[in-house]
Amino acid sequence: MNRLQLWKVVSVVLLACGLASAQNIQNITTFSAPGAGTGAGQGTGGFGISPQGTVVGSFLDDGNVFHGYQCVSGCSSPSTFSEFNAPGAGTGAFQGTITFSINPSGVMTGYYVDASNVAHGFVTAAPFRTFISLNDPDAGQGAGQGTFAGNINQGGEIAGYYVDASNVSHGFVTYPPYHTFTSFDPEGSVNTLMPVVSALNLEGEVDGTYLDANGTFHGFVRAANGTITEFNVRGAGTGSGQGTSGSSISDLGAATANYIDSSGVNHGFVRGPFGGITTFDVSAAGTGSGQGTVPEGIDVWGGITGQYIDSSNVNHGFVRSPFGAITTFDAPGAGTASGQGTLPATPNLFGVITGQYIDASNVHYGFLRYP
Repeated sequence: MNRLQLWKVVSVVLLACGLASAQNIQNITTFSAPGAGTGAGQGTGGFGISPQGTVVGSFLDDGNVFHGYQCVSGCSSPSTFSEFNAPGAGTGAFQGTITFSINPSGVMTGYYVDASNVAHGFVTAAPFRTFISLNDPDAGQGAGQGTFAGNINQGGEIAGYYVDASNVSHGFVTYPPYHTFTSFDPEGSVNTLMPVVSALNLEGEVDGTYLDANGTFHGFVRAANGTITEFNVRGAGTGSGQGTSGSSISDLGAATANYIDSSGVNHGFVRGPFGGITTFDVSAAGTGSGQGTVPEGIDVWGGITGQYIDSSNVNHGFVRSPFGAITTFDAPGAGTASGQGTLPATPNLFGVITGQYIDASNVHYGFLRYP
């Protein structure tokens, strides 16, 4: 990172500090969006969080329709929530509006699923009177196809993926006013998979995963100039469903995600801006197939959050400091059966984490964890 790039990051930090209100000193608070369903698989998910503490996500109502929301002031009461629905969003089961990412200026992105089950990206901001629809020109128009936006940076650049008419996924980036889309695929990719929320940084670097013809995963970083660098963690399996993924990249260029070994076990890693890779495991993580350590997000200082799956297939949260110390946590009310538990998503600049937990009835609730 050169001096100009560093000053860009510092400027965003200063902007965030100037706009942020005092942080709640409680450790973990939980929330449910007004209107969220209370049946199994329904409820509230927290996905993105701004430096100011504004949380964005989606909730699934009792008719299994998705709605976007924003909440402020720690999501502490129904009055702190604002629901929104993108024009054109369907109202059938598993249609609707799904929101993932918010930048320091409060602009957010996600996608909506229409009445024909086609996805369209969107950009909006409070008070949610204006929506810009995002449609990659090469996106398919069949059910399960379309444009899936998932990440936005301070400059308004958006990264995501689209599924074409042959059901192949490709990465894309687009910039305001969102008239032009640049698609990309790493060499050897048969499907390019873009993570959501925090896989695009201030400099326009994108972190992601591609699947090769053998079904093996590989990580990549795409620079703002379009150069793509593939990486594979030593110890990653080379069989179908194994390999290296991409999940989140910081404004300083450090990336985190998980790799899957030849036994199907997940392990965490952090990749530095110059390509050096450090692996890690939560000590309580299970060692069976599908278990292990799964990082989800990294902040500008190098703090990482994610989940680990224990030997009983229960999810728990963790935080890894920039120096490697790992702290585990569980949201109050999280279930303790297989597939239940705590699922962190994203940390903000100040180390506040949002995510969701699944209770004993398999209902989803949002949470905030304060450092």
